Order: sequence, then C-alpha cells, then structure tokens
Amino acid sequence: MKNSFKLIPFIVLLSGCQGFLNVQPELQVDESQSITNSSTAEAAVNGLYNRLGSDGYYGSNFPSLSYLSGGDIQWTGSQSAPQEITSRKLTADNGYVSSAWQAIYRTILQANYLLETVPALNDPQLTADRKNQIQGEAYAIRALSYFDLVRGWGGVQLILKATRTPSDNTGIARSSVADTYAQVLKDLTAAEPLLGSTTSRNKITRKTVWALRARYHLYRQEWDQAETYASKIIDDATNYKLAKPYSAFYANNVAATTESIFEVAYTNSFKNGNYNWWLPPALSGRREWAPNAALVTLLNDPNVGGNRKDLIAQTAPPGNLWYGKLYYRTPLGTDPAYIIRLSELYLIRAEARAQLGKTTTALADLNAVRDRAGSPLSQASTKDALLLAIEAERQVEFPFETDRWFNLVRTGRVATVLGITDANKYVLPVPNSEILADKSLTQNPGY
Repeated sequence: MKNSFKLIPFIVLLSGCQGFLNVQPELQVDESQSITNSSTAEAAVNGLYNRLGSDGYYGSNFPSLSYLSGGDIQWTGSQSAPQEITSRKLTADNGYVSSAWQAIYRTILQANYLLETVPALNDPQLTADRKNQIQGEAYAIRALSYFDLVRGWGGVQLILKATRTPSDNTGIARSSVADTYAQVLKDLTAAEPLLGSTTSRNKITRKTVWALRARYHLYRQEWDQAETYASKIIDDATNYKLAKPYSAFYANNVAATTESIFEVAYTNSFKNGNYNWWLPPALSGRREWAPNAALVTLLNDPNVGGNRKDLIAQTAPPGNLWYGKLYYRTPLGTDPAYIIRLSELYLIRAEARAQLGKTTTALADLNAVRDRAGSPLSQASTKDALLLAIEAERQVEFPFETDRWFNLVRTGRVATVLGITDANKYVLPVPNSEILADKSLTQNPGY
C-alpha cells in the first residue's frame, strides 16, 4: 500500500483481512488529525489520487484482472493468483480480486470523506471555487470507482457516506446493476458543474468527466449520448490529438501528451507497480505475465498492429522471450497509468455511430486510429463489419490497459471469442473475506 503523501490521518484505512465495512476503531478517521483547513484538505485530495493509483487499483491489480482475463496474456511466473485468472479457475479467495475490491472501496471512502468535510470548512485560503473543484474531483473519482466495481462485479453496495465508526454504513445490501450504474451517472452529473473547463492530464476537470461519460454511455448502450460526449473531447483539437506514431504517447519517458485525457502520475517514491509484472528479470522485473503467441502475431502484423509492434520486445538469445514494454521507464515504476486516452474516444464514437447507422463517419473514426498506428485503412461498410473491426482494433490498441475483458463482456462476445459459456463467470467473485466480514454482502452466483 502506497502512502508517499503520508495521508494516513486523512484516509479511512482498512485491514487487508477484513471487510471494508467492518473497520476497527484504531483504523478509522482520527478526528483530532482530520481535514480541518486548506492544507489538510489539499493533502487529502492528493491522497485520493494516491488511492486511485495504488497497487490494488490502477497501479497494478485492477487492470491485470482485465488483461489476464481477456485471453491475450499468458501467465509465465510463480504466483498462483494470476494463474487462476488465466486458467479460468478464479475463486473467491484470489488475492488479486481481493486487493482490487478493497483498493476501490478505499478510494470511495476517501472521496466520501472529502465530500462530507470540505463544504463545511471555514478557511480563507480555501475559496468557494477551490471547494467546488475538490468536490467535483471527489464525485468524479467516486463515479469512476463505482463504474469499475459494476463492470467487474455487477451491482455492489453503494457506500455514500464517510465511515467514522464501526457501525457506520453497516447493513447495506448490494444494489442492482442498474442502480449502481445510476449512481455512477449521478456522481458524474454532480461533478460536471463543479469543475473547471481547463485541460489537465493528471487531475480531474470537466473534460475528464465528459470522457468518462462517453465511456459510461457506451456501456449503457446510450449511443446518442456516447457520440455527443466523445465529440466534446475529439472536437477540442487544440488540446487533444492522437500521438503519432503510436509509441509517441509513452516512449522516451514522455507523459501527459495530447493523447492523454486522464492518467495517474507516479514518482520515484510513489510507484506504478505494473512494470514489475511485465519486464523480464534482465530489466529488473519478474515477467509474471507476457503477451501470448497470438497477440505477438497480431502486434507484429503490419496490417493489424502497424507500429503498435513497439508495445512488445524480445529478450536476447537464448531466451527470446516476448514481453510487454508499455511500463518500462527509469526510475522503475514512474510510468503513468493510463485511465482513458483519446483513441478510446474515437473508438467509442465509432461504435456509437455504427449503432446509429452512421457508417461513413463511424469508419472515419475507426480509420483515424488505424492511420495513427500506420495500419491500412479499414474498408468495413456495414454495421456488423464495423463492430467487429472496432473490437479487433481495441484488442491491439489497449492490450496492456484496462479494456479487453470488460469490452468483451459489455458486447456479449465472451462466449464467441473466448469460449466461456458460463455467464456466471462474466463477473468477478466477491472476496470471501468481505462476505465473512459483512452479513449483508452476498456472493455472485457460481462462486
């Protein structure tokens, strides 16, 4: 668990072996050291981003649940948890699942605490506009957190108030999928007017909310709104452009490029853990997982991967081991975690337009992504052909990001593409430790 900002007084901390609702008194907010003024509020906001980028969340485990489940990444190491995921033998005791669940709820609890305390603060240095900005960031990050929970686990418990005592937020049943998604939209809607319209790659702004709403509406099959919100970002060409070639958004130690809509920044004292699992031992990693032969073939095919072949490399002979190199930089662990990029907005709009019968403009959006990657332009001209082409494009555009598995589940393509016919396996298990700690929490069927 990262605490480079040393925000323990401002965070509802949780033990890894107990439920997030069953908080021990010594791990709750210490009222004598809580958010009381501008400086402590700012520190707590930093802590919120720290939570989002923690090892359990976007710093490693949550993205890995997607790409290890998605069929393109093989387990190559010694840990049993990723092996369970790639071999389709996931259990409710899986450490990756537990870590991700707990990290996401810790992020939510941090957001709740900010939303409760900041409006009441009386500090001249904390202006009304700054209070609004902080609340907007908290709402948006809580929305993202619940979005990730619902696409991973289905309907979940909606914890919307700060946890200060063991009795707070107890007895809450799981909400439906529809109600959980409704909370996501409610939070995004609340966030939007509170935020400034500036451009930032590392902090939440109104533009970040627009991008997240485009993704939200795609998942809810609300095609008109998905197109509208994606266009808000794509049409802002002064601030958002596809980096060309593909590697230009991450190679040579660059960060916060025009390609990026929202990424988590890391430092030498607050590390992104992804590199450890991708890089081979010769590059100071463990290579617990790696692109499988099928993905290597796709990325190296100039008609498919184009210049996205730069995402992978091989170790020297005699090993000749393929590995992913999205997370690579020195100092180790200072790579950004990419939460949403402009190419996703193009593919969101392409899919929405295809669903709306706008095949010509849908093809143009798809080809914007392919052109950037140096791949031949697609000739897909029907709705069905476009949807399959967009799916294939996502596969090679985001192979090491949080996309493949969730995208296949969203589109109902898991059985066809991966051969997984048990629909119970389309959601993750609720960690057993959480079930044991909270009698109100129920397990997903099949686990």
